[in-house]
Amino acid sequence: MDSGGVVIRKRGFSFQALLPLFLAFFSLQGVSGLNYTINVNSRQISSLRLERIERHLNKINKPPVITLQSPDGDIIDCVHKRKQPALDHPLLKYHKIQRKPSEMPRSVKVLKEEEEGGDSKSSKEEDDIIKGAWQMWHRNGTRCPKGTVPIRRSTKHDVLRAKSLFHFGKKQRKFSLHRRSDAPDVVSGNGHEHAIAYTGTQEVYGARATINVWDPSIQVVNEFSLSQIWILSGSFDGSDLNSIEAGWQVSPELYGDNRPRLFTYWTSDSYQATGCYNLLCAGFIQTNSRIAIGAAISPVSSFSTNQYDITILIWKDPKLGNWWMGFGENMLVGYWPAELFTHLADHATMVEWGGEVVNSRANGEHTSTQMGSGHFADDGFGKASYFRNLEIVDSDNSLSSAQDISILAENTNCYNIKSSYNNEWGTHFLLRRTREKSTVPMMMMIIIISTLKI
Repeated sequence: MDSGGVVIRKRGFSFQALLPLFLAFFSLQGVSGLNYTINVNSRQISSLRLERIERHLNKINKPPVITLQSPDGDIIDCVHKRKQPALDHPLLKYHKIQRKPSEMPRSVKVLKEEEEGGDSKSSKEEDDIIKGAWQMWHRNGTRCPKGTVPIRRSTKHDVLRAKSLFHFGKKQRKFSLHRRSDAPDVVSGNGHEHAIAYTGTQEVYGARATINVWDPSIQVVNEFSLSQIWILSGSFDGSDLNSIEAGWQVSPELYGDNRPRLFTYWTSDSYQATGCYNLLCAGFIQTNSRIAIGAAISPVSSFSTNQYDITILIWKDPKLGNWWMGFGENMLVGYWPAELFTHLADHATMVEWGGEVVNSRANGEHTSTQMGSGHFADDGFGKASYFRNLEIVDSDNSLSSAQDISILAENTNCYNIKSSYNNEWGTHFLLRRTREKSTVPMMMMIIIISTLKI
Protein backbone atom coordinates (compact mmCIF):
# COMPACT_ATOMS: atom_id res chain seq x y z
CA MET A 1 0.00 0.00 0.00
CA ASP A 2 1.33 3.45 -0.86
CA SER A 3 0.66 6.61 1.06
CA GLY A 4 -2.54 7.16 -0.85
CA GLY A 5 -4.17 4.69 1.51
CA VAL A 6 -6.36 2.80 -0.99
CA VAL A 7 -5.42 -0.74 -1.99
CA ILE A 8 -6.52 -2.75 -5.01
CA ARG A 9 -6.91 -6.51 -4.72
CA LYS A 10 -7.12 -8.65 -7.84
CA ARG A 11 -9.96 -11.05 -8.45
CA GLY A 12 -9.13 -14.48 -7.10
CA PHE A 13 -7.48 -13.25 -3.90
CA SER A 14 -8.68 -15.80 -1.36
CA PHE A 15 -10.22 -15.40 2.08
CA GLN A 16 -7.36 -17.48 3.45
CA ALA A 17 -4.84 -14.89 2.24
CA LEU A 18 -6.45 -12.20 4.35
CA LEU A 19 -4.65 -11.54 7.63
CA PRO A 20 -6.25 -12.01 11.09
CA LEU A 21 -9.62 -10.60 12.04
CA PHE A 22 -11.90 -10.15 9.08
CA LEU A 23 -15.35 -8.62 9.09
CA ALA A 24 -17.77 -8.59 6.17
CA PHE A 25 -21.34 -7.46 5.64
CA PHE A 26 -24.06 -7.36 2.99
CA SER A 27 -27.59 -6.21 2.26
CA LEU A 28 -30.24 -6.07 -0.47
CA GLN A 29 -29.84 -4.08 -3.64
CA GLY A 30 -30.92 -0.46 -3.27
CA VAL A 31 -32.43 2.13 -5.52
CA SER A 32 -30.28 4.68 -7.33
CA GLY A 33 -30.89 7.66 -9.57
CA LEU A 34 -32.09 10.08 -6.89
CA ASN A 35 -32.04 13.81 -7.58
CA TYR A 36 -29.95 15.29 -4.80
CA THR A 37 -29.90 18.93 -5.96
CA ILE A 38 -32.02 21.53 -4.21
CA ASN A 39 -33.33 24.26 -6.51
CA VAL A 40 -33.36 27.32 -4.31
CA ASN A 41 -35.63 29.17 -6.72
CA SER A 42 -38.23 26.39 -6.95
CA ARG A 43 -39.45 26.52 -3.35
CA GLN A 44 -40.24 29.13 -0.77
CA ILE A 45 -37.14 29.87 1.30
CA SER A 46 -37.20 32.97 3.46
CA SER A 47 -34.53 35.60 3.00
CA LEU A 48 -33.85 35.41 6.74
CA ARG A 49 -33.07 31.69 6.48
CA LEU A 50 -30.80 32.26 3.50
CA GLU A 51 -28.98 35.01 5.42
CA ARG A 52 -28.41 32.65 8.35
CA ILE A 53 -27.11 29.97 6.01
CA GLU A 54 -24.72 32.43 4.35
CA ARG A 55 -23.38 33.55 7.73
CA HIS A 56 -22.79 29.94 8.73
CA LEU A 57 -21.06 29.14 5.45
CA ASN A 58 -18.82 32.18 5.83
CA LYS A 59 -17.86 30.83 9.24
CA ILE A 60 -16.87 27.31 8.13
CA ASN A 61 -15.61 28.10 4.60
CA LYS A 62 -12.34 29.81 5.44
CA PRO A 63 -10.57 32.09 2.94
CA PRO A 64 -8.38 29.86 0.76
CA VAL A 65 -4.80 30.34 -0.34
CA ILE A 66 -5.78 28.61 -3.59
CA THR A 67 -8.89 26.75 -4.76
CA LEU A 68 -8.95 23.45 -6.68
CA GLN A 69 -11.76 22.00 -8.78
CA SER A 70 -12.30 18.26 -8.40
CA PRO A 71 -13.49 16.17 -11.40
CA ASP A 72 -16.54 15.13 -9.38
CA GLY A 73 -17.67 18.73 -8.90
CA ASP A 74 -16.28 19.29 -5.41
CA ILE A 75 -14.47 22.53 -4.69
CA ILE A 76 -11.40 22.01 -2.52
CA ASP A 77 -10.12 25.08 -0.67
CA CYS A 78 -6.48 25.03 0.41
CA VAL A 79 -6.67 26.91 3.73
CA HIS A 80 -3.71 27.97 5.86
CA LYS A 81 -3.47 25.41 8.64
CA ARG A 82 -3.71 28.12 11.32
CA LYS A 83 -6.95 29.42 9.79
CA GLN A 84 -8.83 26.10 9.71
CA PRO A 85 -12.27 25.83 11.42
CA ALA A 86 -11.03 23.73 14.36
CA LEU A 87 -9.28 26.65 15.99
CA ASP A 88 -12.56 28.58 16.32
CA HIS A 89 -13.49 26.29 19.21
CA PRO A 90 -13.44 28.21 22.50
CA LEU A 91 -11.52 25.38 24.20
CA LEU A 92 -8.82 25.63 21.54
CA LYS A 93 -8.27 29.38 21.71
CA TYR A 94 -4.70 28.96 22.92
CA HIS A 95 -4.10 25.53 21.37
CA LYS A 96 -0.75 25.02 19.70
CA ILE A 97 -1.03 22.75 16.66
CA GLN A 98 0.79 19.46 17.19
CA ARG A 99 2.81 18.73 14.05
CA LYS A 100 3.04 14.99 14.67
CA PRO A 101 2.34 12.52 17.48
CA SER A 102 4.99 11.88 20.10
CA GLU A 103 5.12 8.27 18.88
CA MET A 104 3.26 5.89 16.59
CA PRO A 105 1.65 2.75 18.01
CA ARG A 106 4.08 -0.16 18.13
CA SER A 107 3.14 -3.22 16.11
CA VAL A 108 4.01 -6.78 17.00
CA LYS A 109 7.73 -7.35 16.36
CA VAL A 110 7.29 -10.22 13.92
CA LEU A 111 5.06 -8.05 11.70
CA LYS A 112 7.74 -5.37 11.54
CA GLU A 113 10.35 -7.93 10.54
CA GLU A 114 8.08 -9.20 7.76
CA GLU A 115 7.49 -5.68 6.48
CA GLU A 116 11.16 -4.78 6.49
CA GLY A 117 12.58 -8.05 5.22
CA GLY A 118 9.80 -9.07 2.88
CA ASP A 119 8.52 -12.58 2.31
CA SER A 120 10.09 -14.44 -0.61
CA LYS A 121 7.43 -17.13 -0.30
CA SER A 122 4.48 -14.84 -0.89
CA SER A 123 1.77 -16.27 -3.13
CA LYS A 124 0.89 -14.98 -6.58
CA GLU A 125 -2.37 -13.62 -5.16
CA GLU A 126 -0.43 -11.60 -2.59
CA ASP A 127 1.87 -10.32 -5.32
CA ASP A 128 -1.21 -9.06 -7.17
CA ILE A 129 -1.75 -6.41 -4.52
CA ILE A 130 -0.65 -3.28 -6.35
CA LYS A 131 -0.20 0.34 -5.47
CA GLY A 132 -3.07 2.40 -4.12
CA ALA A 133 -4.92 5.39 -5.52
CA TRP A 134 -5.70 8.95 -4.47
CA GLN A 135 -8.98 10.56 -3.68
CA MET A 136 -10.88 11.74 -6.72
CA TRP A 137 -9.72 15.37 -6.43
CA HIS A 138 -6.12 14.20 -7.04
CA ARG A 139 -6.85 12.88 -10.52
CA ASN A 140 -5.56 15.99 -12.26
CA GLY A 141 -2.36 15.87 -10.21
CA THR A 142 -3.11 18.93 -8.10
CA ARG A 143 -2.28 19.23 -4.42
CA CYS A 144 -2.56 21.87 -1.77
CA PRO A 145 0.69 23.73 -1.06
CA LYS A 146 2.75 23.12 2.05
CA GLY A 147 1.39 24.86 5.12
CA THR A 148 -2.24 24.53 3.99
CA VAL A 149 -4.93 21.90 4.50
CA PRO A 150 -7.54 20.83 1.89
CA ILE A 151 -11.13 21.51 2.94
CA ARG A 152 -14.18 20.54 0.90
CA ARG A 153 -16.23 23.69 0.44
CA SER A 154 -19.81 23.55 1.73
CA THR A 155 -22.62 25.16 -0.27
CA LYS A 156 -26.11 26.44 0.48
CA HIS A 157 -27.47 23.37 -1.32
CA ASP A 158 -25.65 21.16 1.21
CA VAL A 159 -27.28 23.03 4.09
CA LEU A 160 -30.75 23.08 2.52
CA ARG A 161 -30.76 19.29 2.20
CA ALA A 162 -30.44 19.04 5.98
CA LYS A 163 -33.45 19.11 8.29
CA SER A 164 -32.32 22.47 9.62
CA LEU A 165 -29.20 24.57 9.99
CA PHE A 166 -28.69 23.07 13.46
CA HIS A 167 -28.84 19.52 12.04
CA PHE A 168 -26.45 20.24 9.15
CA GLY A 169 -23.35 18.04 9.49
CA LYS A 170 -24.63 16.20 12.56
CA LYS A 171 -25.75 12.69 13.28
CA GLN A 172 -29.15 12.29 14.87
CA ARG A 173 -29.22 11.09 18.46
CA LYS A 174 -29.80 7.36 18.25
CA PHE A 175 -30.94 6.21 21.68
CA SER A 176 -34.05 4.06 21.91
CA LEU A 177 -36.28 3.51 24.91
CA HIS A 178 -36.56 -0.12 23.83
CA ARG A 179 -32.81 -0.78 23.63
CA ARG A 180 -31.74 -4.35 24.22
CA SER A 181 -30.08 -4.76 27.60
CA ASP A 182 -27.10 -6.60 26.08
CA ALA A 183 -26.46 -4.08 23.30
CA PRO A 184 -23.19 -2.16 23.18
CA ASP A 185 -23.06 1.60 23.33
CA VAL A 186 -23.89 2.47 19.76
CA VAL A 187 -27.59 1.64 19.80
CA SER A 188 -30.55 1.74 17.49
CA GLY A 189 -33.10 4.51 17.30
CA ASN A 190 -34.54 6.99 14.81
CA GLY A 191 -34.18 4.31 12.15
CA HIS A 192 -30.44 3.82 12.68
CA GLU A 193 -29.47 0.15 12.37
CA HIS A 194 -26.06 -1.38 12.96
CA ALA A 195 -24.18 -4.58 12.23
CA ILE A 196 -20.99 -4.52 14.27
CA ALA A 197 -18.19 -6.34 16.01
CA TYR A 198 -17.17 -4.87 19.35
CA THR A 199 -14.83 -5.30 22.29
CA GLY A 200 -15.90 -5.90 25.85
CA THR A 201 -15.54 -3.09 28.37
CA GLN A 202 -11.83 -2.47 28.90
CA GLU A 203 -9.19 0.24 28.76
CA VAL A 204 -8.48 0.92 25.08
CA TYR A 205 -6.23 3.58 23.56
CA GLY A 206 -7.03 3.16 19.89
CA ALA A 207 -7.97 0.82 17.06
CA ARG A 208 -7.19 0.01 13.45
CA ALA A 209 -8.93 -1.84 10.63
CA THR A 210 -8.82 -2.22 6.87
CA ILE A 211 -12.22 -1.53 5.32
CA ASN A 212 -13.50 -2.65 1.92
CA VAL A 213 -14.89 0.32 -0.07
CA TRP A 214 -18.11 0.07 -2.09
CA ASP A 215 -20.76 2.49 -3.35
CA PRO A 216 -24.01 1.14 -1.84
CA SER A 217 -27.30 2.38 -3.28
CA ILE A 218 -29.39 4.71 -1.13
CA GLN A 219 -33.17 4.63 -1.49
CA VAL A 220 -34.11 7.95 0.10
CA VAL A 221 -32.10 11.18 0.19
CA ASN A 222 -32.12 11.42 4.00
CA GLU A 223 -30.78 7.87 4.45
CA PHE A 224 -27.12 6.89 4.48
CA SER A 225 -24.84 3.86 4.56
CA LEU A 226 -21.42 3.75 6.17
CA SER A 227 -18.57 1.53 7.31
CA GLN A 228 -16.52 2.84 10.20
CA ILE A 229 -14.63 2.50 13.47
CA TRP A 230 -16.10 3.83 16.73
CA ILE A 231 -13.89 4.76 19.72
CA LEU A 232 -16.20 5.10 22.73
CA SER A 233 -16.32 6.03 26.40
CA GLY A 234 -19.05 7.25 28.74
CA SER A 235 -22.65 6.32 29.38
CA PHE A 236 -24.87 4.94 26.64
CA ASP A 237 -28.04 5.80 28.48
CA GLY A 238 -27.00 9.27 29.58
CA SER A 239 -25.85 12.47 27.94
CA ASP A 240 -22.10 12.09 28.38
CA LEU A 241 -21.14 9.53 25.73
CA ASN A 242 -17.86 10.44 24.02
CA SER A 243 -17.33 9.06 20.51
CA ILE A 244 -14.61 9.37 17.87
CA GLU A 245 -15.46 7.89 14.47
CA ALA A 246 -13.89 7.48 11.03
CA GLY A 247 -14.46 5.45 7.88
CA TRP A 248 -16.34 5.86 4.61
CA GLN A 249 -19.95 6.78 4.00
CA VAL A 250 -22.48 7.39 1.23
CA SER A 251 -24.80 10.22 2.29
CA PRO A 252 -26.84 12.03 -0.37
CA GLU A 253 -28.17 14.47 2.22
CA LEU A 254 -24.71 15.52 3.42
CA TYR A 255 -22.82 15.51 0.10
CA GLY A 256 -25.43 15.68 -2.65
CA ASP A 257 -24.38 12.49 -4.44
CA ASN A 258 -23.96 8.73 -3.98
CA ARG A 259 -20.16 8.54 -3.89
CA PRO A 260 -18.35 6.88 -0.96
CA ARG A 261 -16.41 9.51 0.96
CA LEU A 262 -13.81 9.52 3.70
CA PHE A 263 -15.39 10.92 6.86
CA THR A 264 -14.75 11.66 10.52
CA TYR A 265 -17.12 12.39 13.40
CA TRP A 266 -16.92 13.28 17.07
CA THR A 267 -19.22 14.05 19.99
CA SER A 268 -18.74 14.54 23.73
CA ASP A 269 -22.42 14.64 24.72
CA SER A 270 -24.16 11.69 23.08
CA TYR A 271 -24.75 13.41 19.71
CA GLN A 272 -26.78 16.22 21.30
CA ALA A 273 -25.01 19.54 20.67
CA THR A 274 -21.26 18.92 20.36
CA GLY A 275 -19.36 17.57 17.39
CA CYS A 276 -20.01 17.11 13.69
CA TYR A 277 -18.92 15.37 10.53
CA ASN A 278 -15.55 16.20 9.03
CA LEU A 279 -14.57 19.88 9.37
CA LEU A 280 -18.12 21.22 9.46
CA CYS A 281 -17.59 22.62 12.95
CA ALA A 282 -14.68 23.52 15.20
CA GLY A 283 -12.92 20.47 16.62
CA PHE A 284 -10.82 18.15 14.45
CA ILE A 285 -7.42 19.65 13.59
CA GLN A 286 -6.08 18.62 10.19
CA THR A 287 -2.33 18.47 9.62
CA ASN A 288 -2.21 16.77 6.20
CA SER A 289 -2.17 18.69 2.90
CA ARG A 290 -3.01 15.70 0.67
CA ILE A 291 -6.12 14.13 2.23
CA ALA A 292 -9.43 16.01 2.10
CA ILE A 293 -11.90 14.77 4.70
CA GLY A 294 -15.32 14.51 3.07
CA ALA A 295 -13.87 14.05 -0.41
CA ALA A 296 -14.77 11.07 -2.60
CA ILE A 297 -12.68 7.90 -2.46
CA SER A 298 -11.60 6.63 -5.87
CA PRO A 299 -11.59 3.99 -7.20
CA VAL A 300 -14.12 1.72 -5.44
CA SER A 301 -14.76 -2.01 -5.50
CA SER A 302 -16.76 -3.65 -8.28
CA PHE A 303 -18.70 -6.89 -8.27
CA SER A 304 -16.44 -9.87 -9.14
CA THR A 305 -13.54 -7.66 -10.23
CA ASN A 306 -10.99 -5.49 -8.40
CA GLN A 307 -11.45 -4.87 -4.69
CA TYR A 308 -10.33 -1.69 -2.95
CA ASP A 309 -9.94 -1.01 0.75
CA ILE A 310 -8.70 1.72 3.07
CA THR A 311 -6.90 1.42 6.40
CA ILE A 312 -7.97 3.64 9.30
CA LEU A 313 -5.98 4.00 12.53
CA ILE A 314 -7.13 6.05 15.54
CA TRP A 315 -5.03 6.23 18.70
CA LYS A 316 -4.31 8.39 21.71
CA ASP A 317 -0.95 10.16 21.88
CA PRO A 318 0.60 8.72 25.07
CA LYS A 319 2.20 12.04 26.04
CA LEU A 320 -0.09 14.87 24.94
CA GLY A 321 -3.37 12.94 24.98
CA ASN A 322 -4.67 13.99 21.55
CA TRP A 323 -6.45 11.35 19.46
CA TRP A 324 -4.68 10.98 16.11
CA MET A 325 -6.04 9.57 12.86
CA GLY A 326 -3.90 7.69 10.35
CA PHE A 327 -4.88 6.78 6.79
CA GLY A 328 -3.19 4.00 4.85
CA GLU A 329 0.06 2.61 6.23
CA ASN A 330 1.71 5.71 7.66
CA MET A 331 -0.10 8.87 6.54
CA LEU A 332 -1.19 11.17 9.38
CA VAL A 333 -4.41 13.08 8.72
CA GLY A 334 -4.79 15.08 11.92
CA TYR A 335 -6.17 14.77 15.44
CA TRP A 336 -9.01 15.40 17.86
CA PRO A 337 -7.58 17.53 20.71
CA ALA A 338 -7.95 16.09 24.20
CA GLU A 339 -9.67 19.32 25.28
CA LEU A 340 -12.80 18.31 23.34
CA PHE A 341 -13.60 15.33 25.55
CA THR A 342 -14.44 14.30 29.08
CA HIS A 343 -14.19 10.50 29.28
CA LEU A 344 -11.96 10.15 26.23
CA ALA A 345 -9.53 12.59 27.78
CA ASP A 346 -8.40 9.49 29.71
CA HIS A 347 -9.05 6.40 27.57
CA ALA A 348 -11.74 4.55 25.63
CA THR A 349 -13.77 1.73 27.12
CA MET A 350 -15.07 0.14 23.92
CA VAL A 351 -14.23 -0.14 20.23
CA GLU A 352 -16.71 -1.03 17.50
CA TRP A 353 -16.15 -1.90 13.84
CA GLY A 354 -18.99 -2.25 11.39
CA GLY A 355 -21.78 -0.80 9.31
CA GLU A 356 -24.66 1.55 9.90
CA VAL A 357 -27.66 2.43 7.73
CA VAL A 358 -30.71 4.63 8.19
CA ASN A 359 -34.12 3.06 7.63
CA SER A 360 -36.67 5.85 7.22
CA ARG A 361 -39.58 3.57 6.23
CA ALA A 362 -42.56 3.35 8.59
CA ASN A 363 -45.30 0.81 9.36
CA GLY A 364 -43.03 -2.22 9.49
CA GLU A 365 -41.58 -1.69 6.03
CA HIS A 366 -37.86 -1.55 5.41
CA THR A 367 -35.62 0.51 3.16
CA SER A 368 -33.71 -1.05 0.29
CA THR A 369 -30.67 1.10 1.15
CA GLN A 370 -27.67 -1.21 1.02
CA MET A 371 -25.14 -1.98 3.71
CA GLY A 372 -21.67 -2.72 2.37
CA SER A 373 -21.63 -4.22 -1.10
CA GLY A 374 -25.31 -5.06 -1.39
CA HIS A 375 -24.52 -8.71 -2.20
CA PHE A 376 -24.99 -11.87 -0.20
CA ALA A 377 -22.40 -13.43 2.07
CA ASP A 378 -22.27 -16.78 0.28
CA ASP A 379 -21.03 -15.01 -2.86
CA GLY A 380 -17.62 -14.67 -1.16
CA PHE A 381 -14.65 -12.39 -1.77
CA GLY A 382 -15.13 -9.92 -4.59
CA LYS A 383 -18.85 -9.70 -3.90
CA ALA A 384 -18.99 -9.44 -0.12
CA SER A 385 -17.87 -6.35 1.76
CA TYR A 386 -15.34 -6.88 4.54
CA PHE A 387 -13.37 -5.47 7.47
CA ARG A 388 -10.03 -7.16 8.11
CA ASN A 389 -7.05 -6.91 10.43
CA LEU A 390 -9.03 -5.65 13.40
CA GLU A 391 -6.55 -4.39 16.00
CA ILE A 392 -6.57 -2.39 19.23
CA VAL A 393 -3.99 -0.14 20.89
CA ASP A 394 -3.26 -0.96 24.54
CA SER A 395 -1.93 1.14 27.42
CA ASP A 396 1.66 0.50 26.25
CA ASN A 397 0.83 2.09 22.86
CA SER A 398 1.16 -1.31 21.17
CA LEU A 399 -1.08 -2.62 18.38
CA SER A 400 -2.31 -6.19 18.69
CA SER A 401 -5.03 -8.30 17.12
CA ALA A 402 -8.40 -7.76 18.76
CA GLN A 403 -9.43 -10.69 20.91
CA ASP A 404 -12.76 -11.82 22.41
CA ILE A 405 -14.82 -9.90 19.86
CA SER A 406 -18.61 -9.99 20.13
CA ILE A 407 -21.01 -9.29 17.28
CA LEU A 408 -24.43 -7.70 17.07
CA ALA A 409 -26.99 -7.12 14.31
CA GLU A 410 -29.73 -5.01 15.85
CA ASN A 411 -32.55 -5.75 13.42
CA THR A 412 -33.04 -9.46 13.97
CA ASN A 413 -35.78 -9.51 11.33
CA CYS A 414 -33.08 -8.76 8.79
CA TYR A 415 -29.91 -10.28 10.29
CA ASN A 416 -29.32 -13.62 11.95
CA ILE A 417 -25.81 -14.17 13.31
CA LYS A 418 -24.35 -17.66 13.65
CA SER A 419 -20.93 -18.53 15.00
CA SER A 420 -18.80 -21.61 14.35
CA TYR A 421 -15.22 -22.87 14.28
CA ASN A 422 -12.99 -24.72 11.86
CA ASN A 423 -9.27 -25.25 11.45
CA GLU A 424 -9.06 -23.16 8.30
CA TRP A 425 -10.82 -19.98 9.46
CA GLY A 426 -10.55 -20.44 13.21
CA THR A 427 -13.39 -18.71 15.05
CA HIS A 428 -15.74 -17.02 12.59
CA PHE A 429 -19.24 -15.66 12.47
CA LEU A 430 -21.80 -16.12 9.69
CA LEU A 431 -25.16 -14.51 9.22
CA ARG A 432 -27.74 -16.67 7.52
CA ARG A 433 -31.20 -15.94 6.15
CA THR A 434 -33.84 -16.11 8.89
CA ARG A 435 -36.61 -18.60 8.24
CA GLU A 436 -39.35 -16.64 9.96
CA LYS A 437 -41.73 -14.70 7.74
CA SER A 438 -41.40 -10.96 7.99
CA THR A 439 -42.70 -7.81 6.33
CA VAL A 440 -39.10 -6.65 6.24
CA PRO A 441 -37.20 -7.41 3.01
CA MET A 442 -34.50 -9.95 3.83
CA MET A 443 -30.90 -8.81 4.07
CA MET A 444 -27.92 -11.04 4.63
CA MET A 445 -24.64 -10.31 6.30
CA ILE A 446 -21.53 -12.29 7.11
CA ILE A 447 -19.02 -11.43 9.77
CA ILE A 448 -15.83 -13.46 9.84
CA ILE A 449 -13.37 -13.05 12.68
CA SER A 450 -10.49 -15.36 12.01
CA THR A 451 -7.20 -15.78 13.85
CA LEU A 452 -4.27 -17.17 11.88
CA LYS A 453 -1.07 -18.30 13.55
CA ILE A 454 2.14 -16.52 12.51
